[in-house]
Amino acid sequence: MKRSGIKRRPLADTTLAGLEPESTPYRELDGNGLYIRVKPNGQKSWNFRYKKPDGKWSWLGLGSYPEVSGSAARQKAAELRADAADGKSPLATKHARKASELDAANSTFEALAREWIEVRLPGWAENTAKRTVGALELHAFPVFGKRLYTEILPIEWMEFFKGMEQKGIIEQMGRVRRSCKEIYDLARVTGRAVHNPLDGLSRFLQTKAAENYAHVSAKELPALLRAVAAYPHAHDVRLGLRLLMLTGVRPSELREARWEEFDRDAGLWHIPADRMKKRRPHTVPLSRQVLETLKQLHTLTGAYPLLFPGRNDRTQPRSNMVFNMALRRMGYEGRQTGHGFRHIASTTLREHGFAKEHVEAQLSHAEDGVAGVYNKAIYIEQRRTMMQWYADYLDELELDNVVKGSFGKAV
Repeated sequence: MKRSGIKRRPLADTTLAGLEPESTPYRELDGNGLYIRVKPNGQKSWNFRYKKPDGKWSWLGLGSYPEVSGSAARQKAAELRADAADGKSPLATKHARKASELDAANSTFEALAREWIEVRLPGWAENTAKRTVGALELHAFPVFGKRLYTEILPIEWMEFFKGMEQKGIIEQMGRVRRSCKEIYDLARVTGRAVHNPLDGLSRFLQTKAAENYAHVSAKELPALLRAVAAYPHAHDVRLGLRLLMLTGVRPSELREARWEEFDRDAGLWHIPADRMKKRRPHTVPLSRQVLETLKQLHTLTGAYPLLFPGRNDRTQPRSNMVFNMALRRMGYEGRQTGHGFRHIASTTLREHGFAKEHVEAQLSHAEDGVAGVYNKAIYIEQRRTMMQWYADYLDELELDNVVKGSFGKAV
């Protein structure tokens, strides 16, 4: 609409939205020193006219329209008029409020959490980063993200985590609690907080033995091996379970594996650092059984870069629950998980006399610091012999044809 058609003030929202531009910029009074300014290109902004202490009139911008609504602009103008009545400079108080708002925005829990993420991100594997950030975004940010982190009380955190407990997501709760505690630790060590409101909470929250490590006993292992061999629902998943058993790698390392990482002629699998938990490359020797299993799997998925491409998106790996879901279908829920095969391998190999150093190297375990300096191919020939023995041993167990006696294989 043309400004000549304005009939009342303050200006209605429909009037503000419909004001037409003219050949030159103009200001139209909204009321009490507040004006809407319209440029020839149609851009609109709010201006406040006030008298300076020296008696001269001046203009102060209050933001563009519609980003700053009519009601918001009037609220800002009212605050500035009150400042002027108290003898304060509206320009100075505007800048002070802006700085205060910016400081508050940087003091929210989400802002602090994002800062913590940036600090920790270089040391995380891709999966760790995805799980950690995803859990905060799903659970913590919607509740506390916009709050000032210094004003969130311990009781509020307790009630929040108790709510997660009641939903039965204990593992997720533990992950979020540990992250939030570290986030407050960052504020504390950088002088922005005196106390950590999450200190001591863990003593009053549920914990659960990590289901990821559930594994069957040695007595139950032959039946599990036969159940995996007979799994009928998805051949690639069946082969994946066998590879987990034979190699002792983490489920994520196998699930995200790419064919280009395998040197089948040399019998080696080179896992790059960015897919390893400790962000260091790892080399896995491949037994005859592993190579045969890979050959079978290649007939199913060899046309794709990934060993286990997703059903709907072949550029992404299968779900991180794919192996555990298969074990559940076999009746092993709570008794065996994909990660639990690592425990079985470690226990079996150590009980049969293999050197701890060789077993730990196979599982990509190493101490932190100087003592843990890690060679991706350390003990490779010893491990090749060890894992070939282990593959033969599992095959014998599956056939229930293990010769009783000592299997000491220290190498």
